[in-house]
Amino acid sequence: MKIENNKVVGIEYTLKDKDGGVVDTNAGSGEPLYFIQGLGTIVPGLERAMNGKALGESFDVTVKAADGYGEFDANRKRRIPKSALNGMEVQVGQMLQASGPEGASVVTVSDVTETEIEIDGNHPMAGKDLFFSIKVTEIRDATEEEISHGHAHGPDGHHHH
Repeated sequence: MKIENNKVVGIEYTLKDKDGGVVDTNAGSGEPLYFIQGLGTIVPGLERAMNGKALGESFDVTVKAADGYGEFDANRKRRIPKSALNGMEVQVGQMLQASGPEGASVVTVSDVTETEIEIDGNHPMAGKDLFFSIKVTEIRDATEEEISHGHAHGPDGHHHH
């Protein structure tokens, strides 16, 4: 069986940055990442690279920033007064939950001064090329329920965390 749209795919992955540093991995965890091919739940460049791959296949793929987490957008940075934090201490690199017109989002603190902090709404990997090592551990047909819900339900059925 090959990977095509509406197949549930399980993968082991390692994501590295351009210097070869590991950013994220599930290799060796025994917990594959499951997704339904063709629904856009993984970054577009990786989803495209998955098409036609076979069970047990291992491969490397480079995903350009535009096909990964998007280009860096300077407009997604903004400064807010420290007083808005109600006395909470923050440090550069800290992740915060922010709410805005589009709903809740995660932002990263990018600068702290005496009176303000700068928050960055870009994904931490925005503007960066992604280097994936992938091993395909499972391919199966998605159930109608999985397709209607838009996500794979894993080996033991349906879970919402």
